[in-house]
Amino acid sequence: PVESFRRIPNPYKEEGAGSPQMYTAICDVKNIPADLLDWMETNPRKQNLNGKIGKKIKDSLLTGRDFHLLNRGLLLSAQEVKYNNYDNRMTVFFSDPEYHGDVDGGHTLRIILENQDVLEPGTQFVKIEVLTGVESFFEDLAEARNTSTQVKDESIANLKDYYALIKKALENESFKDRINYMENDDGDIEISEILAILYMFNINLYPGMDSCPVSAYSSKKKCCDYYNKLIDRINSGELTEEDNEYIKMTPIIPDIFKLYDQLECNMSKYYQTKNPGGRYGSTIGVTTAKYDISGGRKLFDSKFSETKIEHSTPKGFLYPILGAFRALVEVDSRGNYTWSKNPFIIMEKIGPELVTTTVERSRQNGNNPNKTGKDTTLWPSLYMRVMMEKMLSR
Repeated sequence: PVESFRRIPNPYKEEGAGSPQMYTAICDVKNIPADLLDWMETNPRKQNLNGKIGKKIKDSLLTGRDFHLLNRGLLLSAQEVKYNNYDNRMTVFFSDPEYHGDVDGGHTLRIILENQDVLEPGTQFVKIEVLTGVESFFEDLAEARNTSTQVKDESIANLKDYYALIKKALENESFKDRINYMENDDGDIEISEILAILYMFNINLYPGMDSCPVSAYSSKKKCCDYYNKLIDRINSGELTEEDNEYIKMTPIIPDIFKLYDQLECNMSKYYQTKNPGGRYGSTIGVTTAKYDISGGRKLFDSKFSETKIEHSTPKGFLYPILGAFRALVEVDSRGNYTWSKNPFIIMEKIGPELVTTTVERSRQNGNNPNKTGKDTTLWPSLYMRVMMEKMLSR
């Protein structure tokens, strides 16, 4: 069963047996058949589901509602495709395992099949592209669709040792070896996410509530570019080390990620504290761990400490709340960032209110966590609440 189906006309007007044809469909991940695993000889990549790529795909699948937009989907080579307009069913025919099957998207396919029991129908969708009549140039197709992208800016920055101060600040943290500083690293935590989280606490750029670091959520590239250009300017002599906000931030960097973990691990508790009769797991965008046929439960891991948690929370909720704690950062007599109040105590005290405010805003935004993460009225509202608690606390 598919949600939509379209045949893309051959631009050369070629028709008939043997002529290349293209079809695209959007399918609920719950309806992806496990039989596709029998047709994997056409995929040139081995799938390591525990590596960087696998973990990123799984995170995308289990959070938010935009998997069909964020993921490239599945590319299938087939003998024939048929579509029934009456029941919206697509039938794909394979006959030769040397040419027919999954060409690209092997990680996506296996991760979908491994997590189908976790997701409810209508939660996530995946794009399926099917090509027929490609047997004569199949090797070229497989090579072209599996070519890696160009080296990322982050990889070049790592080679220049731009991330030395980040590595130093996190050298005693349990997740330090899981950070992916460049392409083909084994880590499952991207350096871009590390820099985005730190960007939220840059009080040199964002000293108050008049302007909030929404870009930390909406554009990780902007956060990386800012950091890399800052190091460039220091290396060129345009700025000095004293101008580096991230050096000033070093004393509180480990706390920032512990605070993220505290928030992520307690989202459900905070929500139910303020809403005793409510179910956090029923919130659109939140995924609840399911029981498998053996009676066990496949719990999620928190981002940094890998603590087992019952619910997976979209970043569109986590980022605005975490970013509000920039209100507790100040500069000490030596020019370093420090906490004006204990952020962990403040989080435990007003976390229920912050979480409830965020979930309610998501509902006002049409139950859209992504829109909530970019909500320019939510960020200052949460910041103001933390600032108020800072002034009231002794």
